Amino acid sequence: QVQLQESGPGLVKPSQTLILTCTVSGGSITTASNYWTWIRQPPGKGLEWMGAIAFSGATYVSPSLRSRTSIFRETSKNQFTLQLSSVTPEDTAVYYCARSPRYYSGTVRYEYDYWGQGTQVTVSS
Repeated sequence: QVQLQESGPGLVKPSQTLILTCTVSGGSITTASNYWTWIRQPPGKGLEWMGAIAFSGATYVSPSLRSRTSIFRETSKNQFTLQLSSVTPEDTAVYYCARSPRYYSGTVRYEYDYWGQGTQVTVSS
């Protein structure tokens, strides 16, 4: 059984960089043909696809976030990480990591076969 667990700060100050890590167990992040994704949900809003890193290491980022988002992985730890710079209160959200069995940049839940439980991130001074 694949399990994903997000970790990172619950509170970040405006203009700082948010770093979240997803630790995967029960399966390797290098196994074809999975895509490891970051999704967030601001309060009162729908899910937003942020980006993904493929089993190959290729990365994909939402155009709206591309200027301040990086996704990378550490295969020895079976982890992948989201880095979001210059955060503002609009980045306040529950952040999820998830796995899809193929490339998918949408927010339909059943397209992802495994999800983390989510972690609340609040941007506030």
